[in-house]
Amino acid sequence: MAIVNAKTVHEGLTLNEAVDMAIAADPWLTGSRHTQAALTDEATAAGTLPDPKMSLMAANFPVDSFDINQEAMTQLSVGISQMFPRGDTLALAQRKKLELALQQPLLREDRRARVTATVAQLWLDTYNAQESIRLIEKDRALFEHLVDATQASYATAVGSARQQDVIRAQLELTRLEDRLTTLRQGQETAQMRLSEWIGSRAGDRLAAALPTGSPAGPVPTQGSEQERYELLNHHPTLLALDKRIEATETDIELARQKYQPEWGLTAQYGYRDRDPTGRDRADLFSVGVTFDLPLFTANRQDKDVSAAIGHAEALRTEKQLLIRRLMASLETASVQLARLDERYALYIDRLLPQMAEQAEASLAAYNNDDGDFAEAVRARIAELNARIEALAIAVERQKTIAQINYLLVRASSDAAQPMQDF
Repeated sequence: MAIVNAKTVHEGLTLNEAVDMAIAADPWLTGSRHTQAALTDEATAAGTLPDPKMSLMAANFPVDSFDINQEAMTQLSVGISQMFPRGDTLALAQRKKLELALQQPLLREDRRARVTATVAQLWLDTYNAQESIRLIEKDRALFEHLVDATQASYATAVGSARQQDVIRAQLELTRLEDRLTTLRQGQETAQMRLSEWIGSRAGDRLAAALPTGSPAGPVPTQGSEQERYELLNHHPTLLALDKRIEATETDIELARQKYQPEWGLTAQYGYRDRDPTGRDRADLFSVGVTFDLPLFTANRQDKDVSAAIGHAEALRTEKQLLIRRLMASLETASVQLARLDERYALYIDRLLPQMAEQAEASLAAYNNDDGDFAEAVRARIAELNARIEALAIAVERQKTIAQINYLLVRASSDAAQPMQDF
């Protein structure tokens, strides 16, 4: 599952590759498949009648002689009994297990979307640190040259270089070194977090080009609550919760079956030996039906039904809370994306060109003995900071798109088909 359409010919680990690796290696998905298989097997078992019970009995033996021929009541009997659960209990129990099994493909789709968003966030954090380091190292060469030139100018007393200019240049170079150390620490931390999902490949150099892309669906910066709900109502986590609600509704029907009697059928065959005079005795056959009488329902059946209804209503409340949370997250992310787009356009179209022009003008003025060295350094540092900030905005924009793509993911049409991932 790809979050964006990466278009790059640069070597390195791309975002889409990292996402694919994380999904392929995610043990949760394997566990979910096993859970679905177990629930499907349990459904078959739940819909099957309980095993019949066999009984073997030696009845009415005389204890004085233990002679099977002595008494007419003595018999060897074999019996079998079968219980029949109440009402539609078997069919409903089977349906509940299948409804829970149908939840798993939807949970797997949600998991893939979550993994995609999570890995995207970690990849982008690593990318931001990597590219910030690259920008600073690129400018470090300029500052090193500036230090050398300032020292040479000061040593030969040619130009307007002063001792404080040399110190200022060395100070800024030291600050860049410290900044690089901090960024490398952040990069290593992000790589370690990313390695949880993709293993040792997290230490690879990332693709040098930032992926470009747009959200997977329309992003409402404004709109009614109903419009946002329509965008979210096919989210797999909502549909999975619907399956749980269906299972609790089946629990209500199961509880209502307890008002009906449970039936049992018993058959028994008794063998009798001849009497002491040698005459045959008739063997005996018995058949009977047993059932309970659910007469006192106030503290049992009524409470079971009430409890099942309460659980179902609690899940419906949970769904409403989940919808609110998703809608609030979508609205927040969409507003954030709109503002990031505005800021990024401002940086690219106006701020960065102006910063570069100012830095070049300040440096040229200093080289021509017509400007202040501190101002030239400040202009160069400001330009560097602006480029790093523009990078951070671009990265944050992609992270926001990753979040929006998760919120707008739609369950596939066959997600609710049992065992479809096997």
